[in-house]
Amino acid sequence: MSDKNHDHLPPGFRFSPTDEELVVHFLQRKVSIFPYHPHIIPDLDLHPYDPWDLDGKSYGGRKKWYYYSRRTQNRITTSGYWKSWGCDEQIVSSSSRKRNVGVKKYYVFHTGEAPEGVKTSWIMEEFRLPDNDSSSCSSSTGRSRRGLSKSDYTDWVICRVFEDSGDNDNDDGNELSCLDEVFLSLDDFDEISFPS
Repeated sequence: MSDKNHDHLPPGFRFSPTDEELVVHFLQRKVSIFPYHPHIIPDLDLHPYDPWDLDGKSYGGRKKWYYYSRRTQNRITTSGYWKSWGCDEQIVSSSSRKRNVGVKKYYVFHTGEAPEGVKTSWIMEEFRLPDNDSSSCSSSTGRSRRGLSKSDYTDWVICRVFEDSGDNDNDDGNELSCLDEVFLSLDDFDEISFPS
């Protein structure tokens, strides 16, 4: 998004959340109608946009774009479609309880019409709450305190879209300083001779 949309963020702000942070601190709070950070990740309908058109419409950081969307089976855009890739990956909390907090699904963008489309290097990771967690945001009758049905909340997902460069560098924000690299390159401190 353009800088004017994020003037409220502090200087030097970097958005590089883990999978668990996306699910617990953003998606779970949105679904549960708790206060969340609405000015960081916007709501966006996936379908009119090709992945290269997301810049300026979704929140981008470090060549990755984030947005909330409704979960849907139709993943067709103007130039192609998102094709499911691999199997669902469980997101487990880092706490001592190690409970399942979410599910991550991968998609690859193909240009052209299905099923003959051409595979591109664009990847989408779609994060959703686990199916057993949907009851946590509504009462046993399927209605929330505000009178909305359970499905009004449980079909939200967070999408992370990026172009895979193929160099196995996920650009996850864990860059090392030159001093870190020097210290990590030292195999054994016994081999270092200190002045007497």
